[in-house]
Amino acid sequence: MYQHQWHTGEAINLPTGKIVCIGRNYAAHAKELNNPIPSRPILFIKPSTCLQPFKEIKLAKRLGEHHYEAELALLVGETISYGDKDVLTKIAGVGLALDLTLRDVQSELKSKGHPWECAKAYDGSCPVTPFYQLESATELASAEYNYWQNSELKQHGKTQLMLFSIERLLKEITEHFTLCPGDLVLTGTPEGVGVLHHGDELQLQYQTYFPINAFVTID
Repeated sequence: MYQHQWHTGEAINLPTGKIVCIGRNYAAHAKELNNPIPSRPILFIKPSTCLQPFKEIKLAKRLGEHHYEAELALLVGETISYGDKDVLTKIAGVGLALDLTLRDVQSELKSKGHPWECAKAYDGSCPVTPFYQLESATELASAEYNYWQNSELKQHGKTQLMLFSIERLLKEITEHFTLCPGDLVLTGTPEGVGVLHHGDELQLQYQTYFPINAFVTID
């Protein structure tokens, strides 16, 4: 069973809640999938059943090809409601996650004007690393991360390249629904998305912290 965890190995005393995701928050990623660049954040939700530790990633072959999208993951520590100020101070920690996507299924759903849940919200579709405590909320303004697949750098994300800042995202999200302690916010993926294969070795690295390893099992 998944449990939020600090990078030191200690369990975090917060429930596992919903995962609020941001689509097309990097212009280059929108372009690589031939999608228009949005004028406002695109929001969608994954349920808590999507969560699994970024360690041994287990996926179902019957669902089709699983595509990775490496993203910054914010752990909500205090309730964030519409109109709240100092929203960044209510983020308990920051980690990394994969917003896994069944791209063929997503393309078919989009072509029919249907919601994306079957392509985005399936069990295990959000592997998450342990979290790091923020030294300061200002750290998020210049955060960076890397994603490797079989020792090849595939994605490099920088919050400075996001179309919408983290503060803007939190305010936009809470215009529609409250963020509760234990919820996660995934802030969008940079260019370089691709397919996962059985036996892949993955690494995610936040800032200059030591990279975290994972292995992919698809059966």
